[in-house]
Amino acid sequence: MKTLGFLKHYARKYLRALILTVVSMVLLVGAQLITPWLIRNLVATITDPGATLEAMTTVTRLALIALLVHLIRGFLQFVRSYMGHVAGWGVVADVRREIYRHLQRLSLRFYEDKQTGQLMSRVVNDSDMFERLIAHAIPDVAVNVLTLIGVTAVLVTINWQLMLLSLIPIPFIILSMRAFAKYVRPAFVVRQKELGELNATLNDNLAGIREIKAFTREELEAGRVGERIARYRDSLLRALRLMATFHPFVQFTSSLGVILMIYFGGKLVLQQVLPLEDWVAFYLYLDLFYQPIRILGDAWEGIQEAQAGAERVSELLQEEPTVVEAADAITLPEPVQGAVAFNDVSFAYSAGEPVLEHITLDIPARSVVALVGPTGVGKTTLASLIPRFYDVCEGSITLDGHDLRTLKAENLRRQISIVLQDVFLFHGTARENILFGKPDATEEEVISAARIANAHDFIMRLPNGYDTMIGERGVKLSGGQKQRLAIARAVLKDAPILILDEATSSVDTETELLIQQALERLMVGRTTLIIAHRLSTVRNADKIVVLEGNTIVQMGTHQQLLAQEGLYRHLNMVQMQIEPLVIPGNGAAVMVAQPA
Repeated sequence: MKTLGFLKHYARKYLRALILTVVSMVLLVGAQLITPWLIRNLVATITDPGATLEAMTTVTRLALIALLVHLIRGFLQFVRSYMGHVAGWGVVADVRREIYRHLQRLSLRFYEDKQTGQLMSRVVNDSDMFERLIAHAIPDVAVNVLTLIGVTAVLVTINWQLMLLSLIPIPFIILSMRAFAKYVRPAFVVRQKELGELNATLNDNLAGIREIKAFTREELEAGRVGERIARYRDSLLRALRLMATFHPFVQFTSSLGVILMIYFGGKLVLQQVLPLEDWVAFYLYLDLFYQPIRILGDAWEGIQEAQAGAERVSELLQEEPTVVEAADAITLPEPVQGAVAFNDVSFAYSAGEPVLEHITLDIPARSVVALVGPTGVGKTTLASLIPRFYDVCEGSITLDGHDLRTLKAENLRRQISIVLQDVFLFHGTARENILFGKPDATEEEVISAARIANAHDFIMRLPNGYDTMIGERGVKLSGGQKQRLAIARAVLKDAPILILDEATSSVDTETELLIQQALERLMVGRTTLIIAHRLSTVRNADKIVVLEGNTIVQMGTHQQLLAQEGLYRHLNMVQMQIEPLVIPGNGAAVMVAQPA
C-alpha cells in the first residue's frame, strides 16, 4: 500500500491510459469466460444422440463465435499491454526526473560520502521496477482477480460441491504468499543494493582508468570488480532460489484441486449425476480458476521487486537538504555591489571537529583578497561558504549587508563565478562548455570570452574549432587548456564576485603566464577571492589573509606581512629558496634548495 501510495501522485498524469487499460482488462476477462462456454455447448451438441444436420450449423456458428472472441482477445491484449506500458514508462520517467531534481536540491554535505554509481543505480535501476508494477503486476492482479470472481460464479452454478473441493488448496497458496513477502522481498532489497555497489565500483574504475593504468592496478581492480559481480550474482541467485521454491509450490498446490476434480467429477459423470459437457466445462473453467492464482504468484514477485525499489527511492527522496532556503527569502537587485563580510564565523563538517573558528573578515566590493596558509586550514571551505554550499555553524556571512541565509539561493549563486584547480568540463564541444556560463550568449560573446581567457587560439587549432568534442571531463585537453576553458566560462557568466581556488597550480610556467593574464582581465571590477599556495600569484592583492589552525593569524598587504614575523614571512622565505633546475643531458626538472 505504501508503494501504491508513493506512485499514486505520478500515475494521475496517465489516467486516460490507465482507464483504457482497466476497461480492456474487464472486457478481456469476459472474453476469456466465453471460450469454455463455447466448448461446453460444442460437447453437448456432438454428444447428443439425436443430433441432426442442424448440429453442424451449430458447430459452425460456435467456431465463428470462437474466431471472433479470439480476435477480440488479441486486440484487447494489445490495448492492455500498450496502454499499461504508456502509463508505466511515463511514471518511471517522471519519478526519475523527480529524483534528479531532488538530488540537485540536496546540499553538498549529502554527496561527501556517496558514490556516483550508487546514486545512478537509484535513479535508473530502482525506478525501473515501477514499470513492472504498473504495466505488468497491477494489471495482472486486476485481470486475474476479476477472472477469479467470474470463474468462481460460473463454477458454483455448474456444481457447488466440486467448487468447494477445488477450494482446498487455496489456504496453502495464501500461506506461501505470506512467506514469500517475508523472505523474498528482503532478498530483492539486498539484490538492488548489491547492484548499486557494482554500478558504483564500475563508475569509479571507468572514471579512473588512467590512474589504474599508470599504477598498473589492472589485475587488482579486475579482481575487485569481479568480487562485486560475484556478490551481485550471489544475491540475485538467492532471490531467484526463493522464487524457484515458491513457484513450484504454487503449481503443485493448485494441481491438487485439478486432481480432486478429475476423481470426484469423473465419479459424478459415471453416476450420471453430472452431465459430461458440464464436467468438461468445469475442467476448463477450473484451469481458468487456478491460472489467476499461478499468475498472481508472478505478479507478487513484481510487486515485491517494486517495493524493494520503492523503498530505496523513497529513502533517497526523504533526504532533506542541510542548506534550506528561508520561506521569506529575498532577491537582491542584480548585479550586486559584491561586498562580503564574515562575522565571527565557525564551521565544522562533523560535530566536534571544527574546520573554521571565529573568522571575521571584510572583503570590500571590487577588491582582491587572497587566502594563503598550509594545506588543511580551511581555505577552500571558507570560499565554499560564500555561495552557500554549506551553512555556517556560528556567526554569519553577509553580501552587501544581507545575511546569505535571507537570500534566494539562485539569486545568490548567479552573482558568483568559480574557477577551481580541479576543473570539471562536460562531455561536449568547447563551445558548449563555455556556454555553460551563459546558455543564451551569442557567438561573438563566446569568442570574446575565449579571447579574454587566452583560449581562442588553442581552440581554433582543435580539429573542429569550437565544435570539437573535448571528451569526458575534457580528457582531450591539457591541464592548462582546461583551466582556460573554465576561465572563459566564468568570463561569459560575468558575475560580480569571483572565487579562484588554485586556478594556476600544476601547469608549466608559460601556461601559468597565459592563465594569469586571463585571470587579471577577469578580476577587473570584480570582488575577487583568491586561494593560492604560490605566493608570487597574490603579491598584488589588496589584502592577504593568512590562515593557520583553522583561524586567521595574519592579515595585510604583501609588504606589510613581509615586514612582520609570522607564518606568511616563513612561507615566502621557503618558496624563495626553491627554484626549478634543469639537469643537462636528460632534461629532467628537479627542485633544489638555493641559499637564502
